[in-house]
Amino acid sequence: MLFISDNKVHIDTTKYQSFKKVQLSRANVFFKRFVTVLFLLLMVILFLPWTQNIRATGVITTLTPEQRPQTIHATIAGRIEKWYVREGQLAKKGDTIVFLSEIKTEYFDPELLSRTQAQVQAKSGSVLSYTAKVKALEEQIRQFKQELRFKKDQLTNKMAQTKLKSEAEKLEIQAAKIALDNEQIQLERTEALFKKGLKSLTDVENKRAKFQESQAKWTSSERKYQQSLQEIDNLTSQLSSADSEYAGKIAKTESEKQTTLSDKFAAEGDVQKLSNLYSNYTLRSQFYYITAPRDCYITKATKGGLGETVKEGEAIVSIVPARMDLAVEMYIKPMDLPLVRLGAPVRFIFDGWPAFVFSGWSDLSIGTYSGNVYAIDNVANEKGKYRLIVAPDPAQAKWPEALRPGSGANGIALLQEVPIWYELWRQLNGFPPDFYTDLKGKTEEKKNK
Repeated sequence: MLFISDNKVHIDTTKYQSFKKVQLSRANVFFKRFVTVLFLLLMVILFLPWTQNIRATGVITTLTPEQRPQTIHATIAGRIEKWYVREGQLAKKGDTIVFLSEIKTEYFDPELLSRTQAQVQAKSGSVLSYTAKVKALEEQIRQFKQELRFKKDQLTNKMAQTKLKSEAEKLEIQAAKIALDNEQIQLERTEALFKKGLKSLTDVENKRAKFQESQAKWTSSERKYQQSLQEIDNLTSQLSSADSEYAGKIAKTESEKQTTLSDKFAAEGDVQKLSNLYSNYTLRSQFYYITAPRDCYITKATKGGLGETVKEGEAIVSIVPARMDLAVEMYIKPMDLPLVRLGAPVRFIFDGWPAFVFSGWSDLSIGTYSGNVYAIDNVANEKGKYRLIVAPDPAQAKWPEALRPGSGANGIALLQEVPIWYELWRQLNGFPPDFYTDLKGKTEEKKNK
């Protein structure tokens, strides 16, 4: 038909079977539209945001070591006499858990503390006695020194007096010598006159008697002077011997003082040893009662019954703190370590709590709990993985109260947000997640500055 005429011809296609056979069916039209819509929908989905993540398994632990389950050990060896708690019971800090009795023979004496204290007091009395003796010896040394000083002063004064006396006697000798010379001259003159008949024999004898008397006085003065000189020599010797005499006495007393000081120091050492022993006995008596170190639950008694003996440092009971700040301990591969930073968000699926997870759309996940990276180990473990400690996020929903240390947890560490097409392209090519965004942002900030 050449369409050269304005008259249109209407053909009813329903009357002819050939038209029905070449015409498309409704199912084909619906499928075409469905494929078109699906393609458009997939294109839209490819541009939706996707949160890159790292998956790792872990276990629940506590944020601080002091809140983790622990065992209480016996400080001393003993025999179990009485239990004050039962398993599963809540014990307050300081509550008695078990009482032990002594099994070592050297501690059996019930009066051990009082007897040891008496020994300490006795030794302390010895120290006081030695101290008093040292003071007495020091006083004796002081008296010796004072006595030596007085004696030397006395001898010095006596020597000065003797010297003055010797000077006087020396003058007396000179006077006696002059008198003797005069008497000798008079005697010679009288004898000469007697020979001439001018003096009588009586006068000669009188002069001779006076001469002899003067001679005796001169001799006596000489002897007294010699005695004074000898006395001065004796006093000089006494002064020298006084220093030696009292030096020996002082040295002997000083030796006794040092011996007493040595005994005193030995006694003080014994006092310290006995005091230390008394303190050890006192502290040991406190270890008979094993108490709770904090508010805790009694989980398991490793030693049961009564009369059972325990060794020093042996575990008696296991406890769990009543209050625990929970955290998750998870391990990541070394290739994922550069992707994690402190404070990075992490999502958890805890064992026993149902969850519906969209790994790339964390906001749409149901039953997951939030946390932040609290600590990162700097050294890999024996399996070549690095440990992360993840604490609860205070801004998000609280973790279940029924969680206990040791339960399992599946962690999803959230990284950068990228389009889905980019994540598919990265996964197909085996590229690492995009963790350079922060570095690019910092570079741009530096350029803007």
